[in-house]
Amino acid sequence: MDSSVPADQLPLQRLYHWERQAPQRITLSQPVDGGRLQEFTWAQVADGARRMAAHLRAQGWPPGSAVAIVSKNCAWWLLSDLAIWMAGHVSVPLYPTLAPASIAQLLEHSGARACFIGKLDGWESLRTGIAANLPCIAYPLAPEDARLRYDGWDAICARTPPLASEPVRDAGELATLMYTSGTTGQPKGVMHSFATLTWAAHAGNQRLALQAEDRMLSYLPLAHMTERLLVEHGWLIAGMHLFFAESLQTFAADLRRARPTVFFSVPRLWVKFQQNIHARLAPRRLDRLLGTPLLGRLLRRRILHTMGLDRCRIAAGGAAPMPLALLAWYRGLGLPIAEGYGMTEVGISHTTLPGRNQEGSVGPALEGVRTRVDAQTSELLLHSPALMLGYYKEPQLTQAAFTEDGWLRTGDQASEDASGCLRITGRVKDQFKTSKGKYVVPAPIEDRLAMHPAVEACLVTGANLARPLGLVMLSPEALARAGDARHRPQLLASLAQHLDELNSRLDPHERLDRLVLLQTPWTVDNGLVTPTFKLKRQSIEARYAPQLAQWATAREPVLFGD
Repeated sequence: MDSSVPADQLPLQRLYHWERQAPQRITLSQPVDGGRLQEFTWAQVADGARRMAAHLRAQGWPPGSAVAIVSKNCAWWLLSDLAIWMAGHVSVPLYPTLAPASIAQLLEHSGARACFIGKLDGWESLRTGIAANLPCIAYPLAPEDARLRYDGWDAICARTPPLASEPVRDAGELATLMYTSGTTGQPKGVMHSFATLTWAAHAGNQRLALQAEDRMLSYLPLAHMTERLLVEHGWLIAGMHLFFAESLQTFAADLRRARPTVFFSVPRLWVKFQQNIHARLAPRRLDRLLGTPLLGRLLRRRILHTMGLDRCRIAAGGAAPMPLALLAWYRGLGLPIAEGYGMTEVGISHTTLPGRNQEGSVGPALEGVRTRVDAQTSELLLHSPALMLGYYKEPQLTQAAFTEDGWLRTGDQASEDASGCLRITGRVKDQFKTSKGKYVVPAPIEDRLAMHPAVEACLVTGANLARPLGLVMLSPEALARAGDARHRPQLLASLAQHLDELNSRLDPHERLDRLVLLQTPWTVDNGLVTPTFKLKRQSIEARYAPQLAQWATAREPVLFGD
């Protein structure tokens, strides 16, 4: 038992706490049947988990067996995770956007004894990655074919009496395998115990101070560490009310219905929100109106209400740096955005402090986390009670992930300021050298390039070229304008102006020679992004390598590629 994690704060004990203390309080709101809500009280959550745990126990698997979850976020995702733990097993969440071959590989690698199947797109293809002899359980929102093919959640719970006791797990036991998103190769199974997950969640909550009255919308993948800690474990810690999104098409309505008091998102979505507002009200006019005392207050309130964020007391971003101009814009709306840093291997390690202007950093380390920066490579090294147990079945990779004295190699370059705030400056392996022998760090350039509304994603490359290039994936709206002869010149001119403004703020060796607008989307299916929509830099560079030299000699500042 890890003395730094009290037993009553472990996830199953928190479930039993809320089952006793607030059995009739609604804690989950799940859209079903075109927007109708199915709501769960704490008593119903515990009862469903107990019934499914009894079913899993009845299968006779050895303690600590792996049980997978393949689903978008929904109430049954959380119930099944709790049931797996209650039954004495290990949960293996997989991203619902994985290709069938990847699902097959991870199910085999983890040794999964069974798999929960839930809300999914593209089931006809995805099901080919699930072995015919693997026992599966279908959530009520699973595709119809899956509900016909497999035993159903509701049917199992109806015929299975709930566990009557309160089974607990030791803090040091393996709780979950979380597979990394695989930006640089095959995903690795990160092993976390109940202690490491709980410590990370509580350390993060010391900064957030979640409350039972809080409301959150769960929509980023629960297979990702941030959502797992903030949503699942934050829910169990605070006893708050969780809402789920129904679909991408209904997201705006889902957000307005939830009216979250705590909202986390990735930078690209924060940019999308801003672009939607600017599409209704031109930036200069909006800034002028916001600068008017009375009208500005009313307009801020109206904008936040329209977004569904008028009750938000904690707004946060992560997964990539937020541009300073974007942070300043939201602060001007009265919605300051906190930033944090973490990774699958260590949970969360840094967050900015509420009420402090620490923009441009991810804040100071959480209490109990130690940091140091390698003097030669600027690589960030971490030590924390939340460090992973290792990579599943990969002792050599585990050894390589740590220094000889037990510090985690993050692969990120960083610096610390005098106040202890950490700044992430790039990836150790991402920087490249031009043909003139100058090193370029792409991440800060990409952050600025991505601020143009036509840019859906971008990558700066140029190893062994005279100057770097910017590869741009256009947004669907911009791609449609590019295909219209009437609107294409305006789009190209706007991007050329953006390029000039960007280059004016860069050192000479960093300035982009030109932008290449690519018309083939970067997707999970074609292997160019991860399930969490991080770019697979090596894969993208390899795909376009034969054309880079030709693009580098073109005359136009902005041109179209394949």
